[in-house]
Amino acid sequence: MKKSIILDPHPRTRELIFREADFNRLKSLARVYEWSEGKMPAERLDEILPEAAAVIGQTELSRNRLEKAVNLKAIVNVEGNFLQNIDYTYCFERGIYVLNAGIAFSQSVAEMALGFALCLARGLVNGDRLFHAGQEVYGAKSNTGSFLLKQNKVGIIGLGNIGRALIKLLQPFECLIQVYDPWLPDNYIKDYGLEPAGLEQLLECSRIIFVLAGATKENRYMLGRKELALIGKEALFVLVSRASMVDFEPLTDLLRKGRFRAAIDVFPEEPFPQEHALRQLDNVLLSAHRAGSLQEAYKLMGEMTVDDLSLIFRGLPPVRLQRADRESVSQMSSKPIKG
Repeated sequence: MKKSIILDPHPRTRELIFREADFNRLKSLARVYEWSEGKMPAERLDEILPEAAAVIGQTELSRNRLEKAVNLKAIVNVEGNFLQNIDYTYCFERGIYVLNAGIAFSQSVAEMALGFALCLARGLVNGDRLFHAGQEVYGAKSNTGSFLLKQNKVGIIGLGNIGRALIKLLQPFECLIQVYDPWLPDNYIKDYGLEPAGLEQLLECSRIIFVLAGATKENRYMLGRKELALIGKEALFVLVSRASMVDFEPLTDLLRKGRFRAAIDVFPEEPFPQEHALRQLDNVLLSAHRAGSLQEAYKLMGEMTVDDLSLIFRGLPPVRLQRADRESVSQMSSKPIKG
């Protein structure tokens, strides 16, 4: 019997994820059962699961369902997070790979984070607003509060996929980089030429702070009023990972008082309330959760997915996507995206 693949990518679409050449490669691996109108109905899913060698998407896979999927070798989440919609324990017991394509967003998010830092450090957005309003200021006076990234002190919270992509982009700036990541030993951080630091030390000493860690059950509101109050008055705060790490009430309060400048791409509620005070602050750069959502990133998801499934179907381990780890996946707390 030829292998089959269930393609159930909602809220993504096949056209968004796969270039034509990569989709043709996928079809050469196995018969593809594609569902393009929302999520695949339960009755259709249950009908074809027994012959499926792989599932691509955020499909609900309880133990009861997985027990029927006797040929299943891999599940690929193309939303970008390890969601709590799968019986991971059963997958580990059975040797079913659970893979996450979110790594495809790393470069685009890292580039956006660097762009945010440059915009804040040089006052690019406010300068543009003044110019359009006919109130531009020329020369040195226009650069009040501006500074160089070169050889400045940077703090990175979370040295995961995005963090590792960002440190490569920061290399030409010769920044002095500290990292806080409780999931990594100090020597691992030092291997990247970076300085391990405690959270409080990083917040107090860094001129530019990048919040890049994924959401877990342990780090919800990790940056609360006490922690945010440690950030220096001349600092920049760049949030591009998960909003749940930050308590937005004290963040808004401190930004309203002009304590520091911030760029924010993720929010506790999306769409963000129209009346929220952050929308009125000139020291805040706001972005509608768009740091990673580039066509190149989505197409990279498809390319990586086909590459790894081709390896798995040959009895080899995947090398491009991120695997779910038995020890950490239960700690993940990301919510599904809405679109």
